[in-house]
Amino acid sequence: MPVLNTQNLPEVQKAIKEAGVDGWLLFDFRGINPIAAGLLGIQGMVTRRYFAFIPREGVPVAITHGIEQAPWSGWPASWAKEVYGSWRVLEAKLAALLAGRRVAMEYSPGDAVPYLDRVPAGVLEMVRATGATVVTSAELVTTFYATWTADELVVHRRTAERVAEIARQAMRHAGAEARAGRPMTEYSLQQHIVSEFTKAGLETDHPPIVAIGPNAANPHYSPSATRPVNIGVGALLLVALFAHEPGGIWADQTWMASVGEPSPRAVQVWTAVRDARDAAIALLRERVNGRATIRGGEADDAARNVIKTAGFGDRFVHRTGHSIDSRDLHGSGPHLDNLETREERLLVPGVAFSIEPGVYIPGEIGIRSEVNAYVGDGELVVTPVEYQRDMMIV
Repeated sequence: MPVLNTQNLPEVQKAIKEAGVDGWLLFDFRGINPIAAGLLGIQGMVTRRYFAFIPREGVPVAITHGIEQAPWSGWPASWAKEVYGSWRVLEAKLAALLAGRRVAMEYSPGDAVPYLDRVPAGVLEMVRATGATVVTSAELVTTFYATWTADELVVHRRTAERVAEIARQAMRHAGAEARAGRPMTEYSLQQHIVSEFTKAGLETDHPPIVAIGPNAANPHYSPSATRPVNIGVGALLLVALFAHEPGGIWADQTWMASVGEPSPRAVQVWTAVRDARDAAIALLRERVNGRATIRGGEADDAARNVIKTAGFGDRFVHRTGHSIDSRDLHGSGPHLDNLETREERLLVPGVAFSIEPGVYIPGEIGIRSEVNAYVGDGELVVTPVEYQRDMMIV
């Protein structure tokens, strides 16, 4: 969703009414709540607390510090803006605005979803001291912060195909070099992929993960130029790569290949991971295509059960997938998670996420398979179109 403005305000207020609250209270201090800054379009130097209240009807009200008015230049002139200097004035203005009201904030009871839990306990106490009741803004954040536009989906799909081709080409290249007796290192292959991103007009904020064998058992492994590891014949290779067009939506994928025939153990683990990924996709597709509700935790359970049945349950150590919202790779929308967090938010049309189960056995092997998915109107869109079904042999 674009920045809150006079055109989309009626849609937001309709959702606020449906949520059964009197308004949505946005708060930020020095960037601790990027959801507030993103929705309000606040930019520039902001070092003081601010609030913005979006009521279920009527005009929004911002409460801002007197020395920081420039960041609010985009705030519509027809909306109200209060200015404070002292804490006494701030608290008095909040009390006048909120007393007796039921308000939604970026708060997750029990910290069930940390990506949503953006408001400090002290601020919650201050708001409650006005006589207001605070509830979670979870579903509002999903709908108005985490969703993609139709144009953003087009950009993502284009990016996903480029990323997939770069991954496949990189693995084939590493295999060819190994067979020619010129094995690449993990680091040199990583840098090769970064170069291919640049050629394709893509950007990333962190170089890809390239790991072989036991190194891949660390989900956040990073190759090093000072500790070179060769990708030779017989190596099992994991490549996790993520990129976006300038200003566009991220594509995030993980691919697996074997330089030469994979071992029976590698095939066993790969099969469990692939089938877990496909179980999550199947459940999501069934529910989304049938326009039935589904929560992120349910998809995590579907994938996790497959890996448990295969005997690797204790080696699947992270959630099945993370939100990919319109601003961030690891976004604030619903995750596929019932392990690390209690993800109960609905996967509504417009949200997107990764699907990336993995098995990690320290000192031996690490395997992960990752695709992205977008919830459309009665359709689950999985990217890339041709995602990995079998272990690549290069």
